[in-house]
Amino acid sequence: MVASKFYRKVHYKEQPIFRVLTIGAAMQQIILVDHDDFIINKQKVSIGEKVDIDQIYYQLGGSGVNAAVTFARHGHQSILISNLGQDRSAEAIKDFLIDESVDTSYLNQLPLQTGTSVVLLDSKTATRTTMNCLGAAKTSNNLESHDLNLANPDWLYLTTLNGDLDKALEFIEQAKEKQIKIFWNPGELELKQKKKVLGLLSDIDVLLVNQQEAKMLVGGEILEELITKLSAYTRTVIITAGASGSIAKSGEEIYRLAEYEQKAPIDPTGAGDAFGSGFLAGLLDGLDFKHSLIAAAANATSVISEIGSTKGILSANEKYHPMPIQRLYL
Repeated sequence: MVASKFYRKVHYKEQPIFRVLTIGAAMQQIILVDHDDFIINKQKVSIGEKVDIDQIYYQLGGSGVNAAVTFARHGHQSILISNLGQDRSAEAIKDFLIDESVDTSYLNQLPLQTGTSVVLLDSKTATRTTMNCLGAAKTSNNLESHDLNLANPDWLYLTTLNGDLDKALEFIEQAKEKQIKIFWNPGELELKQKKKVLGLLSDIDVLLVNQQEAKMLVGGEILEELITKLSAYTRTVIITAGASGSIAKSGEEIYRLAEYEQKAPIDPTGAGDAFGSGFLAGLLDGLDFKHSLIAAAANATSVISEIGSTKGILSANEKYHPMPIQRLYL
């Protein structure tokens, strides 16, 4: 990595500031919270009745926003490429990002609605049903890979492009040409194109997937089997497994992590984004592989302890406490 000439204090040391360009969704979130009135069965919500809810929250998030805010809160130069609509929600998202010191100059505004996510959250169990109207966030064909030349980041943090692997390939090839490191957290629509995804992994520096997504790519059941298979394609792989923790491998280092804190989540929205961006932020802050994983777990735990996907995002200089983490030798 080529560091910027600017420095800031992290963990009581002078650390370089890196430029991180995130590509991902920017959406408004409407979160409906109730403890006993949602009737949810087989992921379908019963309709036709009046339901009284306990609380409603209006938040801003999406995979791109969640990650970009993490990097900004760690003091790095954070840039977001995303599509917004031409409405009040778009202006609210831009104002929020500016307040968080995220560079919004690469945001596009299309003659569409800004993406909206409506979450029905059961406060007793922290289970949720999410209904997305992606709007402008569904479009990726207008995104320009030459923006990497203009932004000149040290890292590209690439999230889902709703299955548009051709566009993902454009950014990956441009990043490799510019010697920009790549963190990839593909979505379900990308992962369904298994052969294409596996063919791209040799150019990826860090891959993040959850356990079910890893099964889609390489088959298998247990985390140790999945991490071994995926690490044949790229050097650094992280597989998350919710309450079961996670597993990660980089070169010869393999770690199995439990939960950072054993407490019931309040809202699981954004946990994966928080883990991935928290890990990369830890690396950029000068932490080694093991302690960057701890930073990732801490960020995810903090996020799921709040309503919405951005309120709990941690900042630099966080003092991480010990957690169950074990080095494996497979």
